[in-house]
Amino acid sequence: MSDSKRQKAVERKRRLRNRRRRIAYRLRERTWPDAAEPMFAAANIHYDLSDRTRGLDCGGLGLLHLLARRSGLIEAVDRRLHLLKFHLPYHESDHVLNIAYNIATGGTCLEHLELRRNDEVYLDALGARRIPDPTTAGDFCRRFGPGDVHTLMEAINEARLRVWRQQPEEFFDEAVIDADGTLAATGGQCKQGMSLAYDGTWCYHPLVVSLANTAEPLYLANRSGNRPSHEDAHHYLDRAVRLCRRAGFRQVLLRGDTDFSQTRHLDRWHTGGVRFLFGINASPNLVEMAESLPETAWKPLERRAKYEVQTRPRQRPDNVKERIVIEKGYENLKLVSEQVAEFDYQPAACREFYTVIAVRKNLSVAKGEKVLFDDIRYFFYITNDPTTAAEHLVERANGRCHQENLIEQLKNGVHALNMPTGDLVSNWAYMVMASLAWTLKAWFALLLPEQGRWRDKYRREKDAVLRMEFRTFVNAFVRAPCQIIRTGRRLLYRLLSWNPWQHVLLRASDTLRHPLRC
Repeated sequence: MSDSKRQKAVERKRRLRNRRRRIAYRLRERTWPDAAEPMFAAANIHYDLSDRTRGLDCGGLGLLHLLARRSGLIEAVDRRLHLLKFHLPYHESDHVLNIAYNIATGGTCLEHLELRRNDEVYLDALGARRIPDPTTAGDFCRRFGPGDVHTLMEAINEARLRVWRQQPEEFFDEAVIDADGTLAATGGQCKQGMSLAYDGTWCYHPLVVSLANTAEPLYLANRSGNRPSHEDAHHYLDRAVRLCRRAGFRQVLLRGDTDFSQTRHLDRWHTGGVRFLFGINASPNLVEMAESLPETAWKPLERRAKYEVQTRPRQRPDNVKERIVIEKGYENLKLVSEQVAEFDYQPAACREFYTVIAVRKNLSVAKGEKVLFDDIRYFFYITNDPTTAAEHLVERANGRCHQENLIEQLKNGVHALNMPTGDLVSNWAYMVMASLAWTLKAWFALLLPEQGRWRDKYRREKDAVLRMEFRTFVNAFVRAPCQIIRTGRRLLYRLLSWNPWQHVLLRASDTLRHPLRC
């Protein structure tokens, strides 16, 4: 490192330290006197327009664009995706990133692009003369065919492989791939491809195939609302397996609920060295096999605590729901105990025998204060992993529920499932482009360095960013007020305020100034 760069790094650390010290002093513990007036005391407020000094509310935008460039995403999209005969003036990557950046900077729909395209500082921050307006962005979505959407997802995955290559060796021990469907309701009257779902909702029914290790959506598929959850799931699971094998993962595990047991494909995955752990319906023959097991085959199912109390345990608050259920005399189910057992089973569509994990739940059914009867219910999981203990497999199967958090973030954090256009395929394309904002958030976390003297602290920060909700990430890293200054050949983002995550943002900036390892 040259002397000038070292001096700049020292000066930046000094400024960070001073900003942190000032806010810590301002928020210090102190004894306040009884205040005669409210704390919010600003008055006589005026507005004016600056002449030369200009600011931007989303200083993290430059880091996201640098990330898209360093990961090879821009080049991959322009090389693979061909929807425009002439680039007058936009390329395909401009349209794709335009939608993703709109979401990442706080927008929730296509109409919010109009605010950004009229923000001169936003345009300067991207080095752009202009960006597509909402109508042009919608027209771009309508250019997609099904094959084009797959091409876009593969272009994103090409960049994803480069990000994964930067990870430590233990990252590639095992890839856990989850699959699930979700209903994306729409109030539109003329949206082609929507239909009535099982619950009477007018909607689409997207399929989400994701990597549980990092909560990244690997493949998304839009389907009509009346289609079953598992439809075409095996195609996208196969694609995800091939992607993880290309990345260098040594083992691959597929997970899904009872809709995704995919018994016709289990032999093929087993022969190909892919492990699976799917829920399977409690059919009468499985229940009969479980009931015929000797009592010695059942072991108590001990579940680990969700978290470890770091300080003194607090008194548990009153269960208001349960109190109301008892007072009103509603039917009340209580879990008394759980046992687990396993046995071999050959599904009708398979040539091989696989292990079925049976969970027996003993429930107490009560009304008011009176216990009516005990209810025994069975839950089953099918796997080709006969060596792992049954209770650990149950825990891993239940871990699939974390994908519900990802789907919730795609729905209400990223707003990728808003379905803003008029037909199934164009909404599918929008879904993939909008979800890219979440993917960039995951890549940001994955590329944070872990080496050096403070590697334990860096690893904790990396995990915290990876687990962040999207709105929290946007507020911590993207919505950072800054000035945009052109100095020579540099585009300088000068941060104007401090927050507790700013040192992580600056560390990421230092990392992304250098090319990624090939």
